[in-house]
Amino acid sequence: MLSKVVIANRGEIALRILRACRELGIKTVAVHSEADRDLKHVRLADESVCIGPASSELSYLNIPAIISAAEVTDAVAIHPGYGFLSENADFAERVEDSGFIFIGPSPESIRIMGDKVAAIEAMKSAGVPCVPGSDGPLGDDNDENQRLANKIGYPIIIKAAGGGGGRGMRVVNSDATLSNSIMLTKQEAGTFFGNNMVYMEKYLETPRHVEIQVLADGQGNAIHLGERDCSMQRRHQKVVEEAPAPGITPRQRKKIGQRCVDACNKIKYRGAGTFEFLYQDGEFYFIEMNTRIQVEHPVTEMVTGVDIIKEQLYIASGEKLRYRQSDIEIRGHAIECRINAEHPRTFMPSPGTIERYHPPGGPGIRIDTHIYGGYTVPPHYDSMIGKLIAYGCNRDVAIARMLGALDEISITGINTNIELHKEIISDANFQAGGVNIHYLEKKLGL
Repeated sequence: MLSKVVIANRGEIALRILRACRELGIKTVAVHSEADRDLKHVRLADESVCIGPASSELSYLNIPAIISAAEVTDAVAIHPGYGFLSENADFAERVEDSGFIFIGPSPESIRIMGDKVAAIEAMKSAGVPCVPGSDGPLGDDNDENQRLANKIGYPIIIKAAGGGGGRGMRVVNSDATLSNSIMLTKQEAGTFFGNNMVYMEKYLETPRHVEIQVLADGQGNAIHLGERDCSMQRRHQKVVEEAPAPGITPRQRKKIGQRCVDACNKIKYRGAGTFEFLYQDGEFYFIEMNTRIQVEHPVTEMVTGVDIIKEQLYIASGEKLRYRQSDIEIRGHAIECRINAEHPRTFMPSPGTIERYHPPGGPGIRIDTHIYGGYTVPPHYDSMIGKLIAYGCNRDVAIARMLGALDEISITGINTNIELHKEIISDANFQAGGVNIHYLEKKLGL
């Protein structure tokens, strides 16, 4: 097993990684910015190293500083968490070239799956269903692009090959706006991702967002842990997630899950990963693969009993996968609400000092958070301050427990989106199950 791990992240995921390391007897090093000296995991880690000022560019995205922290503390591995450098192939490569273990996939896998065009090509060759599209980057020939669009059928969507986080996407409904939309998306892609390559896909009008969690050891062994539904979104950002996805049958789960497993083995994937799909009219369409731990991993842990972070650590230590597919059984239902420090209506971030924090409790309730009374939420990072998870023997019980937990939780001194979550979980269409990715924005009038 790994002897000492650098946790190259902050907030709730850093604390989550620290807890998993503790259970396995692994010593931890917390790297942090000047603004994050009082984070809970920094206080609890065996060692801590300040890697720069508050700005992410000068701290959590500072590759030399993170690698130096591993060197001076005699760590053997680096866990990137999610966000920041977690899907940066250059970072993974520099970690490995410096003699450390990167707790994640190989740099090659990250590069392939980080380029949406290359990822789609890889998935098609592995038999994973994909959205009908251009099957490659778009050129500058307007006539050819119009021919492609008409072959696919409007509406279509132009996407940046290196995109993510809701940026680099533009829906097009006719030939009249196609060339201008391609040009604007290329400019946006070049600005935000340093890569102006774009491609074209059929725009599915009422899809759900359903994703498959996988684990693979890079030694020919891979499994899936079932699916999650992440359709409750605002501006392509997930708000509520659940497992299993309402309406997905065991037969569908087995079929799409096996295709994801086959793809992992084909590309020699290593670690935890998530295949994201649009799901409409009973069909799955691959959109991307996230080569890291997901924010919403707890709902999968609750329904399978598998500690995904621990499995990342076992795999990184060189062990073969400890589970076979026959070991995985989906039991009960779990729902996760992302708790953000923001106004529940305007969504404006609300940094500041938390005056009082009272967590909820009771059967089936889990909360992953780094906050505490007196903690100051800084203005420099993402507004998510915790994740509230409710588990029950079925979906109705999970919903009832979540509503109770949302009533119990109390965070004062800053604004949070708790009231929005109460509205979502109480919504009749959500409770019926199977809303599409546009539902929340329409409900909120956005």
